[in-house]
Amino acid sequence: MSKNSAHPEGASRTHSIATAAQSVGVSVQTVRLYEVRGLITPARTSGGTRRYHAEDLARLKQISELIEQGVNLAGIGIILELEAENIGLREQLAEQSAEGTKERIRE
Repeated sequence: MSKNSAHPEGASRTHSIATAAQSVGVSVQTVRLYEVRGLITPARTSGGTRRYHAEDLARLKQISELIEQGVNLAGIGIILELEAENIGLREQLAEQSAEGTKERIRE
């Protein structure tokens, strides 16, 4: 399962790793650690430079908040995976509900 959705080239404004780190009050090395641990997957330029979208910044903020609450990186990984799974299940349920509504209308 992907940690972040794919970011189409040019879909939104991107930020450097330094700007991303500064926006959440952590060091550049900390952001790199989060990437190594699989907690965040930034887009890359053709030259390999990390580029962070608004969704990435929100995820970094969430990670930072969980750390402040005392959750370790392994726990954060589990929390983020469960949240992604929950979103997927809610989408499936909404889709099934919409299909059921269409069936009832046809009857």
